[in-house]
Amino acid sequence: MSNPQTVGDQIAEHADSERTMKDLESVDPSDPRFDELLAHLTSTIRQHVQEEENDLFPRLRAATAREELVELAGKVTAIKKIAPTRPHPSAPDRPPANKLLAPGAGLVDRVRDALSGRPTSMDELREGQH
Repeated sequence: MSNPQTVGDQIAEHADSERTMKDLESVDPSDPRFDELLAHLTSTIRQHVQEEENDLFPRLRAATAREELVELAGKVTAIKKIAPTRPHPSAPDRPPANKLLAPGAGLVDRVRDALSGRPTSMDELREGQH
């Protein structure tokens, strides 16, 4: 099992994969660099998934009540239905803005908020004001 990672590490891994995918889009498949990029992407994603499945997800399950996990799964499923599959064309792709708005950051924040009991929706915010 790998060492526990921070949210920042996870975001950096996602950003690296996205950069590699962008590079792949601009390289012709006959270019020798294409195979190198694809191998890097495949390796990076496999390692990332393994870390999540073997370390992060078990830690999340151990730290969270079953009811909360079921509720969180419902929220993730609902968000996936409306979330964009690609960044907006005018989204920043250079530091520092891309680090602040890294894809997945919102979802990571929502998970953190849900785990810490912070409001994760406008309805929950309104309920807290009463």
